[in-house]
Amino acid sequence: MALQKYREKSPLQLVKEHEIEEEEIELNFEDDNLDLNFLLEMIQQLPDRYRLVFNLYVLDNYSHKEIAELLKVSENTSKSNLSRARKILKEKIEKHQQEKLNN
Repeated sequence: MALQKYREKSPLQLVKEHEIEEEEIELNFEDDNLDLNFLLEMIQQLPDRYRLVFNLYVLDNYSHKEIAELLKVSENTSKSNLSRARKILKEKIEKHQQEKLNN
């Protein structure tokens, strides 16, 4: 489990924002066949606090309530960290797609 891996490391510093609403970021892959290794690499490049919430929510299917309890943060903090992770990933994927078009 991703959480156990991070508990062994230094404590995480999650961004705590109480009144941030979750911004729904849609990752659009279009017809671009993104390599799975590329996607995994982009996820690994996320800051720890965003990567952990992203993995727990997207890959491990935890709810924001469950993540909040596990990490001892508010549900809004979990939502905010997920939103920021998605935004970073979207920007990286769009940049990659644009570079492919330019080549």
